[in-house]
Order: sequence, then C-alpha cells, then structure tokens
Amino acid sequence: MKKAFTLIEFIFVIVVIGIIATLALPKLNKNNLPKAAHQVVSHIRYAQHLAMIDDKFDSVTALIPGTDKGNWYNKRWRIIFQNSNGTDNQWSYTIFDDRIGNATGNVDQGEIAINPLNTNKLLSGGATGTSIVIGTDLEVTKELNIGIEYGVQDIDFTNCGGQTIAFDYLGRPLIGALSNYLTAYGNLLTTRCTIDLCTVNPCPAGSSTDKISIAIEPETGYTHIIP
Repeated sequence: MKKAFTLIEFIFVIVVIGIIATLALPKLNKNNLPKAAHQVVSHIRYAQHLAMIDDKFDSVTALIPGTDKGNWYNKRWRIIFQNSNGTDNQWSYTIFDDRIGNATGNVDQGEIAINPLNTNKLLSGGATGTSIVIGTDLEVTKELNIGIEYGVQDIDFTNCGGQTIAFDYLGRPLIGALSNYLTAYGNLLTTRCTIDLCTVNPCPAGSSTDKISIAIEPETGYTHIIP
C-alpha cells in the first residue's frame, strides 16, 4: 500500500530544502552601486538646497578684496569627494560651506552640514583639512564613506572641474576655483557633469555592471542617475 506525505511532512521537507539551498549555494555578490548612487544624488540635491536658502552674498564688503567677507563667493555650499587621510583612504564625500579661515578650501569641522536625519552627526564620511574629520570620529556619518559602505573603489569625474561641486543662490552648479566674484559666473557649469561610481579601480570604459553614472545638468543643477 502506497503511503502519501502528510501536509506537515511536505512543509518540513520544503523547509529543509530551503535551509540546505541557503547553505550550499554560493552567495551572490550584492551590487550596492544603486544604493550608493541614490544616496549621492540625494546629497548633491541637499547641498544645492542649502545653497539656495543660505545665500552667502555680502553686499557691504562684497567687492573689498583680501577680506574675509570679501571672499563671500568662496563660502558657498558644496559637496567634495575625497579618498585620502581622514577618509581612511576610501572614497568619501562631505557637504560644507567654506566659511572658516578666510575660505581656504579646506574642510574644517565647523563648516560641515549637520545630518538632518541625525543631528548628532555631520554630513561627512571622513574629510581632510585644517581640522581633520577622520572616519572613526563619532560625528561622522558612516554611510557617506561610500568606499567602505558600498564598495566604491574609484570615481571618475567628467566635465566637473575637479572633485568639488558648488552651487549659487539660484541653485546653479559652479565648478573650479571660485576665485573672484567678478569672474565667478565664468565657473558656471555649461556642460553636463558626469560622476561615475565604480566597484573596480580604475573605472571601466563604456557601460558596465561595475559602474553607475550620475549626471549634474548645467544651469538647473538637476541631478539624476543616467539610465
């Protein structure tokens, strides 16, 4: 006489097969690039938002060269990508306004934006500057260290004027050195800036599963992931 499985036995067999499959099958490598890209896009937009609500223009001393207030154009909100020293030699980024020390271009701890999701943290994954914010600092937001958190091994910048993007009070992206108010608008982004995040070093040419690209559009500063 044939004996059939009971429902409980059948469920038990399915569970056992599932456990065996979990243990036996090789783990698939997780691709965290989309997570990293969406986060970077969100934070670039946040830097743009800060620039629009916190206009640095000082009409009284704006045209007095060599003074701290006269360098107001250097104090705009920006995002900078770094991969040395304070970032634990991993790719990381920081959102800051360069207002301390006569706007030297260095990231000082007092210049870094507060993390709106956790006001005890700074929007930096580790930065270098006069006051070094290291990756182990309790105030660091670890997710911004995209090298450690998401496995980003290299970043390529095309038509971005370097590794820093600033914004003016209209939200327009600015690239290069913001050296003088009278010529600052010459630094307006005029061609799409492309930021490639890659899980291999160097970034591969062309399309690749190891790369995801972010675009910052000229004039509007609209930031998005390139399909």
